[in-house]
Amino acid sequence: MKAKKLLISLSALTLTLLLVAGCGNGEKATGGTSSSESKTAESSTTDSKETVDLNSLDLPQLSKEVADNEALVELVTSEGNIQIKLFPEQAPKAVENFIQHAKDGYYDGVKFHRIIEGFMIQSGDPEGTGAGGESIWGEEFVPEISNQLYHINGALAMARTGLPVDQPSQGSQFYIVQNHDNMADGLLKEDYPDKIIEAYQAGGAPNLDFQYSVFGQVIEGLDVVDKIAATEVKAGDSGEKSTPTKDITIKEVKVLQEAK
Repeated sequence: MKAKKLLISLSALTLTLLLVAGCGNGEKATGGTSSSESKTAESSTTDSKETVDLNSLDLPQLSKEVADNEALVELVTSEGNIQIKLFPEQAPKAVENFIQHAKDGYYDGVKFHRIIEGFMIQSGDPEGTGAGGESIWGEEFVPEISNQLYHINGALAMARTGLPVDQPSQGSQFYIVQNHDNMADGLLKEDYPDKIIEAYQAGGAPNLDFQYSVFGQVIEGLDVVDKIAATEVKAGDSGEKSTPTKDITIKEVKVLQEAK
């Protein structure tokens, strides 16, 4: 992961412009379209491109309850604690990677090195530069894209390098979506479950859907996410104004529940 700038080189303005432009979300990720009556799309989780009814899908982000097949972690940060449930059925490698790193203390003392209020907060690089970090396997792994998981406000997702989405590009870095603006306007109903479009009314970053692996959702501590996002930032080496002027760190990541 050396010398590679991770994640999304997007400002909040670019995020809005991309959303208005439509981003080609459904065509890029699911590779399919649907009729307005049946509202179907090709499944993004199978090689057979099975046609599914989007509104029949389980959408685990929308519940704060932690099911037996889900995991629960707590980020203990210098600004407060954040509880996040993880989805190993939809993103098994991302969850395994995150939990093992947590158990190993890999994230202890790591900074939130990139913060863009109204967009996301990013961490997971032990070097604190955005160019470091590695997976538990010592190599990058391929994004896991699911039509059950989306970049609604509070989503946890894997940062990655700029390779195509079907190429190994993820290591240890992650981000939490932080945006409370209504992002539902302009979304194609054929590409999203109705309940996800409704959830985007409370904020999110839909232009990142189907391009980055969502693998968790904040269920407690969104106020802490907002507090971190409100931190004063300055321009970094890239010129992007996203570098915190003070250190905000993860003290530890506690694994409160593993999936059964």
